[in-house]
Amino acid sequence: MAELSVEVLTGPDLAPAIPELSRLRVTVFREFPYLYVGDAAYEARYLRSYLEAPDSLVVLVKDGEKVVGASSALPLKDEQAELQAPWQDNGPDVSTVWYLAESVLLPGYRGRGLGVRFFEERERRGRELGYDTASFCAVQRPDNHPRRPTGHGPLDEFWKKCGYTRHPELIARLSWREPDEEAESPKDMVFWTKRL
Repeated sequence: MAELSVEVLTGPDLAPAIPELSRLRVTVFREFPYLYVGDAAYEARYLRSYLEAPDSLVVLVKDGEKVVGASSALPLKDEQAELQAPWQDNGPDVSTVWYLAESVLLPGYRGRGLGVRFFEERERRGRELGYDTASFCAVQRPDNHPRRPTGHGPLDEFWKKCGYTRHPELIARLSWREPDEEAESPKDMVFWTKRL
């Protein structure tokens, strides 16, 4: 990892990285399991919410000047309503939850410990801000999904090793378009949590 650098950015400091980060998100989320057909302009608009949330955090991984990975977090209360909804009846108050939004990393950089670093940096920020719970959600795909690559397994075991517990009662439904779809369709996103 000597050639890679890790930068931790908060709030408005993210602004210069938004164009490259937007392209990275489109590239990585196109892969299984998300199969997201997106565009960099939409992603740039979405990422602007991080500029407006003063407690937000983005961890960037660079190879030279190129952004090859990123991980983000912000208070759940600052996220979209669809992500807050499952907590209204089944979880603690959203104001106590530090939301680990997304992690994206180009394939050639995986397996180098960056996933662990992403969790460490985001959890550290959540503790500094006084949050009780860290949480993220992951899309659910059946084992026999036609686009599942050979040998692809879920990251459940990795997340458990990082101290997270899956909560099947906490399900958000987010919509996006997949490669074979003409319009967006809802996908189930199951939450995982860890006490900070």
